[in-house]
Amino acid sequence: MTPANADYPANVRGVVIGGGDDIDPEHYGAFGDAGAEYDSARDALEIHIFNQAFASGLPILGICRGSQLMNIARGGNLHQDLRPLRQKTPNKNSIFPIKDALLQPGSKILKIMNGNTIRVNSLHNQANKHVAEPFNAVAKDRDEFIQAIENPLHSFMIGVQWHPEYMPYSSNQRNLFAAFAQAVKASNKTLHDTRNEQ
Repeated sequence: MTPANADYPANVRGVVIGGGDDIDPEHYGAFGDAGAEYDSARDALEIHIFNQAFASGLPILGICRGSQLMNIARGGNLHQDLRPLRQKTPNKNSIFPIKDALLQPGSKILKIMNGNTIRVNSLHNQANKHVAEPFNAVAKDRDEFIQAIENPLHSFMIGVQWHPEYMPYSSNQRNLFAAFAQAVKASNKTLHDTRNEQ
C-alpha cells in the first residue's frame, strides 16, 4: 500500500506502521528540520490509516517512525533532533542492540517482553516528546527519551522507537510480533474506510 496505490485490502484486522523518513514537523506545529527529507504524501496516507484504525478499534503496532506518527496523529509532538541531547546513550545508528530500554512496571509491553530492561537497537534522530492521550510513555532509555508508548485501554495499541524486525534472534522481539498477531486473531473488528463517504 502506497500513496500512489492507496486501496485497502479487504477485511483488514490489524495495522503495522513501519519506519522511514522523518515526519514533516508541520504535523505537530514545529518548524525547521535536522537535515531530513520529508514525504508529505506518505505522512498524509499513514495519518489517515492510523485514524481509521484507531476509530475502528484495531490492533496497531507502530515501529520507530510509526510510533511517532501514532502520537502525532493524536496531538503529541517530537524531539526534532536528539543527537546534541544524548549523554548516556550512543549517538549513532545501529541495527544491533546498543542501548537499554527501561520498561514501566504494570505496562502491557513489560508483560510481553518478560523483563524490566531490554536491549534495543537505535535508528532514529527523533523521538516522542509530549505524549498525547490516550497513550502513556511506558519505556525510556537512559537519557530519558521515550522508547515505547501504549494505549492502556486497548488490547494492543503499542508504538516502539526501536526496530524489532531487525532482531528476530531475540525472543523478546519475537514476543512483540506474536502478541500483535494474537490480538489480530482475537479481534472481530475490521478497518472502516471513510474516504469515499459523503
